[in-house]
Amino acid sequence: MKPQVFKQVIKMANGPDITIETGALAKQAHGSVVITCGKAMLLGTVVSGYKSTGLDFLPLTVDYREKFAAAGKYPGGFFKREARPNDGEVLTMRLVDRVLRPLFPKDYHAEVQVMIQLMSHDPEVMPDAMAGLAASAAIQLSDIPFECPISEVRVARVNGEFVVNPSYTQLAEADLEMMIGASADSVMMVEGEMSEVSEEEMIAAIKTAHEAIKEQCAAQVALAEQVGKKEVREYDGEDEDADIEATVAAFTYDKVYEVAKKGSGKHERSAAFGEIKDALIATFDEETAAEKGKLISKYFNKSHKKAVRDVLLNEGIRLDGRKTTDIRDIWCEVDYLPSTHGSAVFTRGETQALATVTLGTSRDANIIDMASQEGEERFYLHYNFPPFCTGEARPLRGTSRREIGHGNLAQRALKRMLPEDLPYTVRIVSEVLESNGSSSMATVCAGTMAMMDAGLPMKKPVSGIAMGLITDGSNYAVLSDILGDEDHLGDMDFKVTGTEDGITACQMDIKVKGLSYEILTNALMQARDGRLHILGKLTDTIAAPAADVKPHAPKMESLEIEGKFIGAVIGPGGKVIQEMQKETETVINIKEDGDMGIIEIAGTDRAKIEAALEKIRNIIFEPTVGEVYEVKVVKMLDFGAVVELRPGKETLLHVSEFDYKRIEDPSTVLKVGDVLDVKYMGVDPRTKKQKVSRKECLPKPEGWVERPPRQRDDRRSNDRRAPRRDDRKRDDRSRRDNDSSSETKSEE
Repeated sequence: MKPQVFKQVIKMANGPDITIETGALAKQAHGSVVITCGKAMLLGTVVSGYKSTGLDFLPLTVDYREKFAAAGKYPGGFFKREARPNDGEVLTMRLVDRVLRPLFPKDYHAEVQVMIQLMSHDPEVMPDAMAGLAASAAIQLSDIPFECPISEVRVARVNGEFVVNPSYTQLAEADLEMMIGASADSVMMVEGEMSEVSEEEMIAAIKTAHEAIKEQCAAQVALAEQVGKKEVREYDGEDEDADIEATVAAFTYDKVYEVAKKGSGKHERSAAFGEIKDALIATFDEETAAEKGKLISKYFNKSHKKAVRDVLLNEGIRLDGRKTTDIRDIWCEVDYLPSTHGSAVFTRGETQALATVTLGTSRDANIIDMASQEGEERFYLHYNFPPFCTGEARPLRGTSRREIGHGNLAQRALKRMLPEDLPYTVRIVSEVLESNGSSSMATVCAGTMAMMDAGLPMKKPVSGIAMGLITDGSNYAVLSDILGDEDHLGDMDFKVTGTEDGITACQMDIKVKGLSYEILTNALMQARDGRLHILGKLTDTIAAPAADVKPHAPKMESLEIEGKFIGAVIGPGGKVIQEMQKETETVINIKEDGDMGIIEIAGTDRAKIEAALEKIRNIIFEPTVGEVYEVKVVKMLDFGAVVELRPGKETLLHVSEFDYKRIEDPSTVLKVGDVLDVKYMGVDPRTKKQKVSRKECLPKPEGWVERPPRQRDDRRSNDRRAPRRDDRKRDDRSRRDNDSSSETKSEE
């Protein structure tokens, strides 16, 4: 017997409605829901341990997976089962995690696992936009402590109108696309890309998304009440000791305040804070220090955070001595690596990124193979964050989720600034060599310069800046170009990239409730000033893209041909194209696009690329009736000459088409190697052979009268018993049909 199922429906302005239901599946999970939109179905579950892990942070794991069976597909690769998550799934996990994590109690340290799975796919529904809703709805049906429901939606601007949770078709036409995560009261996460929009347009998009999220949060509350809201479980929180907290604050606050007010470098500052902490621990006896060590460290961090924030709000002084709007010193250099196709170093304060550009063909595209999406990327960016960049030594465990997320942000910031008809596949790799504040924005700046150094025709250069916010509810300070410590201690971390004319990408994590749109707008305008300052430093280093790619970089040309010629260009068993590549030292790719073929030719020598293009043009050459062509005689026959219209394209010039007068011996007029003009007369309807004429390019003799074409007697030609005509007289007048295939064969 099927158990009782509870449902709530969320009406959508565009596209199918969203249904949240629970009660049928995964009932042993602490909370489970099925989200349905069209044919798309997501299963969201949550489970949490009942005991604290003893860690000093929340061990939350968010997992999002798309099952290939959901779209009736097989997983790619050798092993036909889902394995490690792909980049698209990792990016969705990060989006959900960033909204959920701040809403668990700060002292809740039990393990939490949220799992979202795409079980059925609809080609016109983007499932990642409903992952946050699935996660939050599952938590609302559990007894896990959580502040309030949240949701996430995608907002896009299509033809000037904002659309919530657009389809793939609509998204392809959008000039703005963002994922927004929020509760009913507060926006908490923003990430997206745009085509040079203004700050006001971006705020308008956020507001539109937030209104839709409010409805989704209300639906979760209604579903929980319909099912029966569970009592929140009791859990073991952190130990507290008011006396030790007061002692730590009294001993450290003023000292930390003075160090923060002084303005110093990262290592000097860290050493000074370390000395204060060591002195604090020395005030306790050994037994108390050993027993209460974790509490002492926790209260020191709390006092440290308050003092630093107060210095900023009271004095307007930052940890490194800058004012709130100051940008750290910047130096840049391009063409740093001699063997790459493009390279640049960008250094801002204690953050440094070295970017390289590699140019390739369509074979080098990044293949996307997901249940919900297939395709390829002709522009992609990889970001590496090795431990030495922060002075640490730790094992490398593969590419982290953070590295995937930061690389994706930089990729979205830059990709719209490349022309759509760029023939290259472009890969950027950012190696972070130092980090103390927004290496992802350093990657954007280094990537811009590296692409310009590589000779890529960027529409406009792009810069990026990381901003911070400190507020106590009544006062606030917006910080330009934040340090790593300011990111940790602040209330908002937002990164903005763009050109001189508008924003191209953004990422925001807002840690305070009820942040006003007025503050957000002011922060974005301050970010614009900082972004333009950094952009000026980039263009001082390299003002415009290099005129051409580097000598050792591949040059690329493309050619569109009719599909019927693809086989001829490839040749039997690939013989023609392989010989062509060998002779011209190029790489040739052919891709079918409907009824056409797209040919890419890559090589380091432009002359050899042109030679390959010429060979292909010769293969696909089709003469036009009435056009005059310069040809070369390649062979003489008793009844005419074989001429070459194009290399590999030969045809017969019959002796009757040599001249208006009769020619007895073709060799008296032409010889092998002669170059002459001929007119293309089309294909003879009787012989189905191409016909060319030399005499049509010569002036007609005075008094010349064109002889009418001879009428054929089809009945006679079909009757082998008909008497042969033998009374024809020879004369010097031209005969329009004297180049027929049958006569050619008999004379031959």
